[in-house]
Formats: sequence, structure tokens, C-alpha cells
Amino acid sequence: MDKALIQIQKNLESIKKTSDDREMMEFWSARDLMAMLGYIKWQKFIEVIGKAKEACKKSNQSLANHFLPVPVKSSGGRPREDYFLTRYACYLIAQNGDSRKPQIALAQTYFATQTRKQELLEKREYENKRLEARTKLKETENKIESTVYRRGINLQIEFATFKNKHIEALYGGISAAKLKMMRKIPPKRPLADFDSHVELKAKDFALAMTDHNIRDNNIQGKENINNEVVKNSKATRATLISRNIYPERLKKEEDLKRIEVRRKNEEKRIKN
Repeated sequence: MDKALIQIQKNLESIKKTSDDREMMEFWSARDLMAMLGYIKWQKFIEVIGKAKEACKKSNQSLANHFLPVPVKSSGGRPREDYFLTRYACYLIAQNGDSRKPQIALAQTYFATQTRKQELLEKREYENKRLEARTKLKETENKIESTVYRRGINLQIEFATFKNKHIEALYGGISAAKLKMMRKIPPKRPLADFDSHVELKAKDFALAMTDHNIRDNNIQGKENINNEVVKNSKATRATLISRNIYPERLKKEEDLKRIEVRRKNEEKRIKN
């Protein structure tokens, strides 16, 4: 980031305010931002705020969450209108300002850079959640494989059948093989390597319940064990559907193996 952008960042941080509550919310005064962005007359700046509000609505964001009118008291003369703005509102105002103003042009570049950084950060955080959930699912799968082995499911093909019944119950009757075809996943690759975070957590929850019940109730025999995983997987599916999440409609996500390789390469570059 060059000196001009660093200065914009300092200017923006210098006029930032924080609430007194526990959450310490950050916000900006529209009046303070107006001066920082090179506007002199409020009448001109309020037009920019109006455009920013329209952009906010089009992005399906709540105006009340980002543009909060400040209660003002008149001390003789015209009341001084103002808004408390979130960082997102400041970004929208910069995007809708007069780019011929040097301050606006720099602010647009700054916010674009910050937005991209935030997007990358959120993407990495989501990848971390998926990686952690995948590791936890593997642990649960290994645990339940050991549990059912001692109670009647001894062969690898029998455990594969057990897992497929779990998938069919969770995905509304769709088999693992068919789901791979639908999502264009190689037949020999695990479905879970392409699952969303919510799918990984759902699978882990259904199998963890199954493992608990098998142990707690000492369930024996292939048929009884398979019935148990179907019941728990259906119950998990019903919970997802109650929140309008249909597992079979979720899209394939980036291969977790690919993400792991990318992370290892990043570590190597940092070390070198």
C-alpha cells in the first residue's frame, strides 16, 4: 500500500468512533467523513449518501444497520443533520462519490483493497472450518468403524454398505455413487472432500449419535446397526430441512486435498 493510501487509512481511523457498550461497535460520523472526502457542502454530500443507500438496498443489506440517523437538537437555527455510518456504509459512499476528487479516488482504491483483503480472509477462515470439520469427521468415522466391527459389521464391504445407508438417509434416498455423478466427483474420491462445512458437520453429528447409541444401547448385528444409522441420518436431515437446507441441493466445493496442497506450498514459500 503506497503512502497516499496509508494516509487515507490513517485519516479514516482518526475519525472513527466506538460505542460504549460491550461490543465496542465502530462507526463514523457522516459529517466527519464528508470533510475527509473533500466535500464542503452537506447538500452535495447528502446526495452521495442517497446513492449509497440505494446501493445498500440493492445488495439486500439493511439500511438501518448501516445508515443510522443521528438525533439532533437545534441550538437556534437549522438542526444539524448527520448519520452514524458503518465501515460498509463508508465504502458505499466512497464508491458513489465524485471520483474527480482526489480524496474520493484514493478512498475508492483503499476500500477496494480492504474489501479484497476481507474477502480473502473470509475465504481462508471458511477453508479452515472445512479442513477442521473434515478432520473431525475422519476421527468419528474411524471411531464408529471400530464400534461396529465388534458388533457384527466385520467386512469392508459391509462397512461400505453401512456408510452408504447413512448417505442415502441424509440425502433423501440418493446413493453415494449417484451423488458423485451428480456433483462430477471422481468415483474413487471421498464425497466429504468436496462437502460444504454444513454437510461435514451434519455427517459428523449423525455418525456421532449413531456411535453413541450403539455403545449405550449395546446394539448388535448388521441389520440393527444399519437401522440405527438410518434413523439418526434421517433425523439430521429433518433438522437441516427445517432450516431450509437440502443437502442434495448443495453445490460441490473446492477439493480439500487441493487446499491442503496449496497451504503446504504457501508454508514452503514462507520458510524459503
